[in-house]
Parts: sequence; structure tokens; C-alpha cells
Amino acid sequence: MNLRLLRILWVITRFRLDTLLPLERLPWPLRLMFTLSPLRAVPVGERSRGERLRLALEALGPIFVKFGQLLSTRRDLLPEDIADELKRLQDQVPPFPGREASALVEAELGMPLATAFAHFDPEPLASASIAQVHAARLHSGEEVVAKIIRPGIDRVMRQDMALMYRVAGVLARIPEARRLRPVEVVRDYEATLFDELDLHKEAANTSQLKRNFKDSPLLFVPAIHWSHTRRRVMVQERIYGIPVADTAALVAQGTDLKKLAERGVEIFFTQVFRDNFFHADMHPGNIFVTREHPHDPQYIAIDCGIVGSLTREDQDYLARNLLAFFHQDYYEVAALHIESGWVGEDTRANEFAAAIRTVCEPILEKPLKDISFGQVLLGLFQTARRFNMEVQPQLVLLQKTLLNIEGLGRQLYPDLDLWTTAKPYLERWMKERAGASGLWESLKRQAPELSRQLPELPTLAHQALSRVEHEHRQRNRQAVAVDGIRHQLAKTRRSGRRLRLGLLLVALALAWQPLSEWAGAQPWPVLAAAAIGLALLAWQ
Repeated sequence: MNLRLLRILWVITRFRLDTLLPLERLPWPLRLMFTLSPLRAVPVGERSRGERLRLALEALGPIFVKFGQLLSTRRDLLPEDIADELKRLQDQVPPFPGREASALVEAELGMPLATAFAHFDPEPLASASIAQVHAARLHSGEEVVAKIIRPGIDRVMRQDMALMYRVAGVLARIPEARRLRPVEVVRDYEATLFDELDLHKEAANTSQLKRNFKDSPLLFVPAIHWSHTRRRVMVQERIYGIPVADTAALVAQGTDLKKLAERGVEIFFTQVFRDNFFHADMHPGNIFVTREHPHDPQYIAIDCGIVGSLTREDQDYLARNLLAFFHQDYYEVAALHIESGWVGEDTRANEFAAAIRTVCEPILEKPLKDISFGQVLLGLFQTARRFNMEVQPQLVLLQKTLLNIEGLGRQLYPDLDLWTTAKPYLERWMKERAGASGLWESLKRQAPELSRQLPELPTLAHQALSRVEHEHRQRNRQAVAVDGIRHQLAKTRRSGRRLRLGLLLVALALAWQPLSEWAGAQPWPVLAAAAIGLALLAWQ
């Protein structure tokens, strides 16, 4: 752990990443600390700032490369030179040697390469943070690609995750950061990240996504060859599309970029709301466009290692929240956040709505093409701090994917109007969900379970009635027992009073002679007080 932390600090120093910080915007203590830092003695070198950042992320490993991939899609948030360099992280990470790849494939498949493939290219087609891809051909003549997990990658990832847990634990002790639920967010990220190391899971995800978009004009998903797929090797149909980030090639073949960008938004909302199964790693390195029908473009999706889904309740709340935003109904947004438990029940809806309005109105008053969903999310997070809103770990992947889609869409078609594109789809989905067709679909979905339970209804009803009757008898017996206890306590109290009175009378009789002599010598007020005290003692 300490060695890993030292390595991270060394990489930051070596590539002078401190020069990327906007010192003029930092608080003065931090500004002073960086100004006087020994790092300033290390030469920056001739590399550009974007290249230094990219090389540092590559040196630090897959978790940091993933972060760089996410940043690379947000050209609206990054300078052009940094975005261009980070774009190379999507499929141009330095590869591992081809002989290692061949040995790993043979070990996983349990057969020589010549038996498994008619041809296997030792030079990788692409290399990413966790795996690299090699072209191959099966003995049947079909062109395929083999995806191979990097050797020893899990050890580095576990070190980084341990470091992230340590940082999250420190943040969890800070009241201001506790609402972000850092430990839970890191735990969810760990689960999704380590799922990528098991290619059986990615193959299953790919098959599911292909089934969801079967014969769809929106998205094509290449088929999996299960006979050649293992935990660290996956063989898949080869595709020959154009990388979605290669805008020049798309323009050259006459692709309708506006339609392509809008279809990206439609694919996202279809996955989230129709299928409740969405590709959660949609950076440009994983997305291609078919070369056929450029005026009716179709996406190609690969690398389904990270997928997400929501509960039906979160689906409903999310759709209603987005529609309320589209209609600028801030009270409805506030009420939904309270109803869903995303903010505390004691939150006043009108106060929360006023705070949301203050953040969103300046943004929503801009032309729609200038509105960034990322800006809206950032503003809402800042507002939520006042109301102790906690981060919802189940929505983190969704937010990341939506930001990826928005960044990709704006890259293809800068005037993309995410809100207007999404609004009709959401309204239609809500109508179908809440209307007669939605009720009918729900009944059809539950029909097998209902048909199974229908013959059992008389038995279940009898059991329920018997249970109610048994509980009623139990309550009656308990009530009788309580009454008996109360009666016994009353009898005990009366017996105790009689016993104390009898003992008092016996004591008086035995001590009468001394008491009579004492009483004869006392004035009448003392005798009255003594009599009252004896009476009270007798009735306690």
C-alpha cells in the first residue's frame, strides 16, 4: 500500500501534474503550498501538458486510465489539446507482447493456437487499459477477434482499490463529505471494475444486449463464440465499422451526423427504460458506426464489461424527475426526491424546490443547444449539500453513462439538443407504463406466477383466515391473562394493606403501656399529627 502511494506521488512529480492545477482559483493556503513546493525544482520538459497527463495515467494503471477515458468524452469541459491526448487512452494504451498473448490463449483454451484458430495475428489490433484485442480466423473461415486480459492486472487493480478505500474511509469521517457515501461508491465501482476481469460475464452481457436490439436499426452487437470463450479470453465476431470518434471519416462517407447523435440518445433511453439493461462504458473507443446506409446510420457496440440496471422504483422516479425538469416543475422534482428517500423526510419541499429553481433557471433560460446536462447535475449536487442529500450509488453508473452520451453526441453534432431529443421518448414511456397498455403488459408479465398461484388461492385464503383467527384467539388469551394479572395485583395490594394494618395494631397493643404514658405527656397537636401519620401508614 505505502509503495503504491509512493509510486503515485512519484508519477505526479515525474510528469509535473501540479502544473495542470489552476493556481489562481485555489484557496490561498493551497496556492502558497504549491508555490513553495519542491516539485517546482523538477523540470517540466518538452512534452505538452496533455501528453504528460496521458502518460501519467497510463503509468498509474487501469483505474486511472478509465478516469482518463471518461474525461476524454467531455470536450465541452476540457481544453482541446488535453482532450485530443486523452482520446488516445480509448484504444492506444501500450500493448503487452504478442508471445504473452498467444501463451495465455493456449493456456485458457487448453489447446494449441493452430488447433483453435486457422490464423492468429500476434500483433494486437487495439490495446486498452484492461485487455487487448487480436485478429484471428476460425477453421470455418469466419473472421473473429480475441480479447485477452492483461497478465497480472488484477494485482495492480487491487492495490489501487485498497488505496481508494483508504481515501474513502477518511472522507467518510468528514461531515461535509459523508453524504457522498464514498465507501459505498468505491464498493460499487470495485464490483463493476472487477467484473471486467471475467470475460464470461462480458460475453453474457454482450449476448443479452444483442438479444435486446435484435433486428434494430439503432444498434448492432457482434456475436459471441462461446466455444472459444473463457474467463480471460473471449472470441467475438469481427466488425469493420468506423470509430465514432473519427468524425472526418464519417463526414467523408456522408453520414447524417445529426441523426447519428440523436440515435445515440435514443439508444441510451431505450436501454435504461425499455430494457433496464444499459451499456455503462460507452466511451468512443467502444463505439463504431456501420459503413452501410450512411444516411440511416447504425451504431455498433463492443466491450460490454460494465453494464447497469435500476430497480423499477428508481426507473419511475428517474423518469418523473427528468420530465419534471423538462417542464421546469421544481416542486415536483423536490417532492420526488423526498418521496424516493434521496433526501430526508423532514426536508421542506417548498424550500428544496426554491433552491433547485435558483440553480436551474439561469441554465434553462439559455438556448437549448447551449444547455449541458453535466452543468445541471453539478448545480444540483451543490444545492443538495444544503439538504444533506446522499449520493445514490445505484445511480452513479447511470450518471457517468449519460455524461458519456452527452459528450459523444456533442462531439458528433455540436448543436445536439439532449433535452428535446429525450423528452418525447420519456413522455411516451411514462404513458405506456401508466396507461392501459402498461397495465396489460404488467399482467402478461405476471401471468405465469398468477396462473401458478390461482389454484392455491382457496388454500392460501383458508390459511390466512386460520392465521387471523389464531392471532385473534392469542390476543384474547393475552387479554384474559393481563386481566387476571391486574386482578391478582389488586388483591395483593389489598392484602398488603390489611397485613400492614394488622401488624400496626399488634405493635400498638404490645406497646400500649409505654405509648399511653407518652401520649399523656404530649399536647393535643402532637397527638393529632401522630394519628394522621399512623392512618397514612396503614393505607399505603
